[in-house]
Amino acid sequence: MADSRTIITAVSVAVAIAAAGWGLYATQRAARVEQSVGDSQALVQNRPSESSGVALASEPVRGVSPDAVAVITAVARKERVTSDLNALGTARANEAVEVTSKTSNIVTAVHFRDGQRIRAGQVLVELDSAQARAELAEAEAARADSASQVKRSKELLATRVLSEAQFEQLEATLKANEARVASAQARLEDTVIRAPFTGRVGLRRVSVGSLVNPGTVITTLDDISVIKVDFAVPENFLAGLREGLKVTATAAAFSGREFTGTVSGVDSRVDPVSRSVIVRAVVPNPDGALKPGMFLNVRLARDARDALLIPEGALVPEQSRQFVFVVEDGRAVRREVHIGRRQPGRVEIVAGLEPGERVVVEGTQKVRDGSAVREAQPPGAAEPGQPES
Repeated sequence: MADSRTIITAVSVAVAIAAAGWGLYATQRAARVEQSVGDSQALVQNRPSESSGVALASEPVRGVSPDAVAVITAVARKERVTSDLNALGTARANEAVEVTSKTSNIVTAVHFRDGQRIRAGQVLVELDSAQARAELAEAEAARADSASQVKRSKELLATRVLSEAQFEQLEATLKANEARVASAQARLEDTVIRAPFTGRVGLRRVSVGSLVNPGTVITTLDDISVIKVDFAVPENFLAGLREGLKVTATAAAFSGREFTGTVSGVDSRVDPVSRSVIVRAVVPNPDGALKPGMFLNVRLARDARDALLIPEGALVPEQSRQFVFVVEDGRAVRREVHIGRRQPGRVEIVAGLEPGERVVVEGTQKVRDGSAVREAQPPGAAEPGQPES
């Protein structure tokens, strides 16, 4: 009995203590609530009116979620662009020959200087012509004799003293002698070597008294008023190649200088090893700065076209796919796009975007599909990837 009373007494004491504690907590909480209400009323009384034009720093911007991610965006724009193709080319003369002799002979005169400008038909070298002249004189004498015999035989033929067969034989002899004269004349002309076209000669490689044989190079002759540039283009660009496309060439020997020309032709065959086709361009070279054999860097400007461009930083790659975040009603919407050719700082979009849509350029790592976003770029600043005005 005594144990039961002890237990009841202990429980009563515990309940009393708990009740006293709860009463104290309720009293303090009521006091805090009252104080908070009073502060709110005071704040409302002291708030400036809307007409004063002063906004509180703690007041959120209207229409923008306080949890919005600050990003920088850019507008997808249609622009006129050209697709440039870079290649390595070799300079070739418009016309080029190695001046040689057709026969074995001795050089008797040289009529040009190293590097001299030569006109078409101008005499370059003379060879010993004594034997050729003698052969020509002999052939001309034989022709004259044959011509005289034919003339006399015509009178005899009229009186039937000479038969027609004899007369035809004399005529044949005359024609043979005329052919010998032409042959001797050609051999005499071969002793004088002339320039086949207008150009500039190279270094002289023979001297007076030298014996030259067929194939011996006397000098070189190049027409470099126009330079041909040959360069290889991959076969997948073959459809866009045509005559008249603009070409810009640069050479290491002329830093900062550009030589412009046009495509003059495309080879009829594709190399089965390199899978490329040779393209030839003609580049005016009035001052002769470019020389045959020079190494050139070629930039081929293909046809201009309209392309939808965005800054390259807007792309979010995922394996072999490309995505962008499009801003729609203050939220970033993840969208897959298909890209085309790239330019420095920009990329072409061929599918997935429309002109005028705004994409996130900076802050793509912080946003997720459907995230609220706000523009962090100062008003009037140039958009990423766009030149400043």
